Amino acid sequence: MVPTHLSPIEIVMPAKILIVEDEVLAAFEIEAVLGELVHEVVGIAAGIETALTGAMQPIDLALVDPNLRDGLTGSEMGKRLCARGDVAVLFVTANPRILGERISGAIGVLTKPTDEASVRQAVDYALRWRAGDVASVPPRSLRLFQQAA
Repeated sequence: MVPTHLSPIEIVMPAKILIVEDEVLAAFEIEAVLGELVHEVVGIAAGIETALTGAMQPIDLALVDPNLRDGLTGSEMGKRLCARGDVAVLFVTANPRILGERISGAIGVLTKPTDEASVRQAVDYALRWRAGDVASVPPRSLRLFQQAA
């Protein structure tokens, strides 16, 4: 039985999350929000090489900026993580058009700048989606890719 005093965000179990983001302040802000939600940040990667290393461990969710310091390698990293089949991928970018209408297996895109509430809601939705909760309503700040709708 789920305790009724918990908010929907608190009901989601702690997750292992990889942040793929080359803007240090943005990465630290996301890490702080995830820490408040008692999720474990397993790494912060600023480029594809460190992201590949971080992805070698078990992770539940990856928050991926497609445009990293080494180019559009975040998009490639997101595709690789989706191909694993055991990782939920949520893109976070100021330019969502570079992703097109869908990246196979990815949930969607959260547009920067973000605020604490939009990150919380998007992470909660992504983890529920990963767990198979198809009744979960996506937050307005999150644009879903076609297959995740």
